[in-house]
Amino acid sequence: MSAKVEDLIRKEIQAIHAYHVPDPGDMIKLDAMENPYAMPEILVDEWLELIKRAEINRYPDPAASRLSVMLESYMEVPQTISSGDAKNKLLANSIILGNGSDELIQIMAMAVAQPGKKILAPEPGFVMYNMIASFVGMEYVGVALKEDFSLDMPAMLAAIKTHQPALIFLAYPNNPTGNLFADDEILEILNVAQGLVVIDEAYHPFACSSFMPRLGEFENLLVMRTVSKMGLAGLRLGLLAGPERWICEFDKIRLPYNINILTQVTAEFALRHADVFEAQAAIIREQREWLFEKLNAFSQFKVFPSRANFILLRVLEGDASQIFEGLKKRGVLIKNSHSSGGMLTQCLRVTVGKPQENQALITALNACVG
Repeated sequence: MSAKVEDLIRKEIQAIHAYHVPDPGDMIKLDAMENPYAMPEILVDEWLELIKRAEINRYPDPAASRLSVMLESYMEVPQTISSGDAKNKLLANSIILGNGSDELIQIMAMAVAQPGKKILAPEPGFVMYNMIASFVGMEYVGVALKEDFSLDMPAMLAAIKTHQPALIFLAYPNNPTGNLFADDEILEILNVAQGLVVIDEAYHPFACSSFMPRLGEFENLLVMRTVSKMGLAGLRLGLLAGPERWICEFDKIRLPYNINILTQVTAEFALRHADVFEAQAAIIREQREWLFEKLNAFSQFKVFPSRANFILLRVLEGDASQIFEGLKKRGVLIKNSHSSGGMLTQCLRVTVGKPQENQALITALNACVG
């Protein structure tokens, strides 16, 4: 008798769909929240020389020690800070690196996955929180945001009290809505939560606001970052920072050599030239404001303010999916969030691109909606 999928694969895995990434072909790619700028030519030759000398016949440094030190410095991870308790002890902070933020989310989930343990996050939010909960056999609790996509604090606090989640994820700014949750509300969640609270700062280069300086003030606070939005999405490199005792436990689950040698060499090189990538982020922030104004001029759209490198809009007149397809026909690919349903019904998400790409989007939208 042959093995059957329905007998061997867990029911919750059979019930979900694989994460789909569309092929952009030759379209202008404004769907994946990437930095649109390639590494400047002036740096490419120096980078290639480093790559040529990389010993790819050897396993990489398993701890990525040199890169970790550079990231701790660049991300300004506090080393120690008073816990504020009666003994005034100092909490040592540390970091762990992952193959993108996704691996770090999975590591944390695997570490706390026990019968009855849950993951909680606001909805709509980053889809991988829910997916990874299913991967590791945990229940996921989504708490709906308010109409303006701010936190519904009575609902959040009630859900935390009821479910006592082992992990709470708060994207800051939120994906896919682009807004920053109020700091005082995040602090209230930190104070009432008995589990870990992870502030996911994937879009930090565009938000210019962070909970990283507050690491150690709360024994349950962790901060996650990535270099993807810095302009290095192809490297798949994420960072989790927090009290050392938590990081040490997570590190037991991290697979050996998860950060390959080419990623280590390239990330170290990029950090030595961080000013170049910071200048790119500044241009994207400027373009975000330009694009927001242009999108806001369409009476058919409600455009939501953003502190990320993308803008969410809701189609008030017409059909979001038809506009999405119309843009594709005109060579522009954005994200059709309408397919997610719920609060994202009739919503489209636009990545901030280069000036000429943003102008092409506006021109295409004019052709689609008049």
